[in-house]
Amino acid sequence: MGFSTQVGAFSNLDNAVRLERALDAKGIDAYYFRHESGLYKVRFGNHKSYRAARKEAETLRRLGLIGRFFIVIPEDYAAARIRRSGKGNLRNELVRTARRFLGVPYRWGGEDRKRGFDCSGLTMVCYRLNGLNLPRNSRMQYRAGRAVGRRQLHKGDLVFFATHGGKRVTHVGIYAGGDKFIHAPRTGKTVRYASLSNAYWRKAYVGARSYL
Repeated sequence: MGFSTQVGAFSNLDNAVRLERALDAKGIDAYYFRHESGLYKVRFGNHKSYRAARKEAETLRRLGLIGRFFIVIPEDYAAARIRRSGKGNLRNELVRTARRFLGVPYRWGGEDRKRGFDCSGLTMVCYRLNGLNLPRNSRMQYRAGRAVGRRQLHKGDLVFFATHGGKRVTHVGIYAGGDKFIHAPRTGKTVRYASLSNAYWRKAYVGARSYL
């Protein structure tokens, strides 16, 4: 990820959702997330320079779409920090980020809100918050990664499912270790753990991908 803009500090999830959707309506690639403080915030943009990110943010502020903001620089992301220092584990950071959403009624609809495919929104946000740019759609995420066998799964890998039968990917979660994954079942449902050994998910399982 490059330079992004962060705005808001909402205690009410609905306020973050409204801001994300207002920005989205203007063609801004925005996403909300639950900060480690427990507050909901919104980020948008992926620019090559600080100047470009700030210019976009100032334009949106003049339009009244956002208020105070700050620019997130590439060096702030876990991926860059771990690479620079040699300390930490990016896979653990990805899962830790996903855990922040547990119990949250994840209402961002990804690319297909009518059908509620917000599962790929959750995985995309977890990766982007750690400095890795993942595609929005679950099928694009599946194509982008490196194939991983079921027995070779590691924390932070993505697991994919065909919930409508066949082999067409329609759902994705982030592997959390111990045969468990974290996912957003569908719009309005809370983010939760599920087991790969569960009969439903075992039957729907298509494969896994790694991006690290």
